[in-house]
Amino acid sequence: MCIFSDSNNMPTQMNSARRGVPTEEMKQVAQDEGVSLDFIVRGVASGSIIIPKNNARPQKIKVAGIGRGLKTKVNVNIGTSTLHQDLDEEVSKAKVAVKHGADTIMDLSDGGDLNLIRKTLLEAAPITFGTVPVYQAYWHGVEKFKNPLNITEDDFLDAFEKNARDGVDYTTIHSGITNELAKRVIEVQRHGGIVSKGGTITAAWMLKYEKENPYFQHFDYLCEIARKYDVTFSLGDALRPGSILDAHDELQVAEMINVARLAKRAHAKDVQVMIEGPGHVPLNEVAANVRLAKSLIGDIPYYVLGPLVTDIAAGYDHIASAIGAAVSAAEGVDLLCYLTPAEHLGLPTAEEVKEGLIAYRIAAHAGDLVKIRERAIKWDAAITEARRTLNWEKQIALSINPEEAERIHYRGGQHEGNNVPCTMCGSACVYIMLPQQRKPRADEEESAPAAAAASTPSSMQ
Repeated sequence: MCIFSDSNNMPTQMNSARRGVPTEEMKQVAQDEGVSLDFIVRGVASGSIIIPKNNARPQKIKVAGIGRGLKTKVNVNIGTSTLHQDLDEEVSKAKVAVKHGADTIMDLSDGGDLNLIRKTLLEAAPITFGTVPVYQAYWHGVEKFKNPLNITEDDFLDAFEKNARDGVDYTTIHSGITNELAKRVIEVQRHGGIVSKGGTITAAWMLKYEKENPYFQHFDYLCEIARKYDVTFSLGDALRPGSILDAHDELQVAEMINVARLAKRAHAKDVQVMIEGPGHVPLNEVAANVRLAKSLIGDIPYYVLGPLVTDIAAGYDHIASAIGAAVSAAEGVDLLCYLTPAEHLGLPTAEEVKEGLIAYRIAAHAGDLVKIRERAIKWDAAITEARRTLNWEKQIALSINPEEAERIHYRGGQHEGNNVPCTMCGSACVYIMLPQQRKPRADEEESAPAAAAASTPSSMQ
């Protein structure tokens, strides 16, 4: 268990858990995950489980437990850019994300009225919500294209406090990139450079002014603000590889060592933390990445973008990255940040948000079949039974995207109802030719009550 702070009166999830006081959020997570409340309390106390929930957020939300022994969660990124701002479009994306099972959502807006956008999206998405405060730091609501390098040290800090005060549940803070590492970036000459926007802003600012990263230098101050609002740190990977040619170089590893140390300082102040990872990683190094990260950060929840296992999949990066995401989840990653078909090309549409999210929910479940097989496999068992018995209604309802499953099944003259073959095999259907296969197995009859209780997607997601 991490070190106790001397601030036991602070209303954070971690502080409550360390005092043995379960919160309503802990009770909800235990129920959703099908684990004991004691397991959740002990996990939150040690930092191996986080429940991001800002105590200043006014509306009731569906909280998510993220960490060891829990289902792999999926995050959806949305938000405006300096070249395209359509708040109604972003609200539509937020609603699509909630409808199709996102666990968390991040507003990455850096164009338009950021205060209004954040407030509107917080209301539109009653789930765990994150932001990147450095984007707020260079937005002043007046200049359309303010130079991000014209910000001050106070701008960095004020932006973080503003996001916390507005009710954001977690924030990506690029606190691991130091002035020394920024100088090394120039010397190392990466193939893909720095692809983190927040990381690039911070590095360029440090080099221009010959100053230390405010999020590193004043990390203890950030902890005080985070503790006040119970904001969770997502310690960002400013130096994540943006090409598989740069995977696991000295910059990436040095930054992870820094954030591992900062995470311990946050825990000492009862502040919840997760740590972000890459990025672009070749397939044969994905598992090694998770193991390396876990060796440095311990049981702190690990949050990865992808990773993409190839750089050539523009237009299909949700597929290329879901491959890496599934391997990462199986190895112990706790939260997956999705990619869409629009990655590297432009802002995603609502439909592309849905495609990326569903791909990642599949990857997350594939990983859970390795990590928490006994609980996760109930979903697969239920849909297998529906397929074997030609129960189309149940099979469609259990699908990851029932609307799409129904559309495909009933196109092209497919007969409605159950007990009929689909158009793929027709009269050559294996369950028609050998009907004995449709009879329940003995072990399934014995476990029928438990399977029935877990036979809806909402109880397994």
